[in-house]
Amino acid sequence: MSSKNGLRSLVLAAAGFAALAFSGQAKAEEPAFLALSGGAYDVNDSFTAGEFRAEYRFAEKHKLWVFTPFIGVMGTTDSAVYGYAGIGMDIFFGRRLVLTPNFAVGAYHDGDGKDLGHTVEFRSGLELAYRFDNRSRLGIAVHHISNASLGDSNPGTESVVLTYAIPMDSLIGQ
Repeated sequence: MSSKNGLRSLVLAAAGFAALAFSGQAKAEEPAFLALSGGAYDVNDSFTAGEFRAEYRFAEKHKLWVFTPFIGVMGTTDSAVYGYAGIGMDIFFGRRLVLTPNFAVGAYHDGDGKDLGHTVEFRSGLELAYRFDNRSRLGIAVHHISNASLGDSNPGTESVVLTYAIPMDSLIGQ
């Protein structure tokens, strides 16, 4: 992938986020979440491994315009590690279904797994979750990780994970 195509992809992703910013239903302020995920890493290639992830999703009161920031770490059964920070946006379909497009940037180490071509990697994805009465969420997420042609090679990878997001206020007893 050329750097021109990588830049085009980033611009299209930004345009998509902007378009989504004006859609969806406004809901009551969401709390901070601890999101735990597990699933398959590199589902599109021959380096398939188990993936585990933990994210802290900031409370809605810490929004950046319409985006909610998050930080996280991902690890695979092949010892790959990815630490990242990003933004997401909750789009509600009624009270129960939540679609969350998200984007992150971080540092990647391949361990014994797939070489993604650079330390700096970008992640884009979607999560579709069911929202319970206590605001916890159970969903499925798909993500693409790529270096946007920062390196000489840019193989990219896709993940599919099951995610359970727990409201922090229920964890710390508020």
